[in-house]
Amino acid sequence: MANTYTQMYVQIVFAVWGRANIITEIHRNELEKYICGIISNNKCKPLSLYCNPDHIHILVGLHPTMSVSDLTRDIKSGSSKFINEKKWIAGKFSWQDGFGSFTYSKSQIDDVAKYILNQPVHHKKRSFREEYLDILRKNEIEFDERYLFEWYE
Repeated sequence: MANTYTQMYVQIVFAVWGRANIITEIHRNELEKYICGIISNNKCKPLSLYCNPDHIHILVGLHPTMSVSDLTRDIKSGSSKFINEKKWIAGKFSWQDGFGSFTYSKSQIDDVAKYILNQPVHHKKRSFREEYLDILRKNEIEFDERYLFEWYE
């Protein structure tokens, strides 16, 4: 019987729903740890993640039995429930619909991980909107601006 061998690295990006700057620095580390747990519980490997106030970047080593859509769904639903149970915000927290996912080769992983961890530096120079559009363009992904995230700038 043959074994399965894979090497799948995916960056996942999604945004906060409702208004900007909801994920505070006070809660960021705890939320990141919780999300790492969700990823690990889905047999995937968290490689790098950063929760910005209005969006999140996650780099994972994807397990062959897990789809990007299912993993993202589990991260979004689990972390929303976690934030709401902690009552970190007034009202109900949720993520916007949709997400971006981008694949990388092993040789790119260190650069992508560093990019994700340096989010505060990147966002001093450009907005989430500019960053996300740049990622889409670099990956030659066709898109319709009407169906992107709601931007809070």
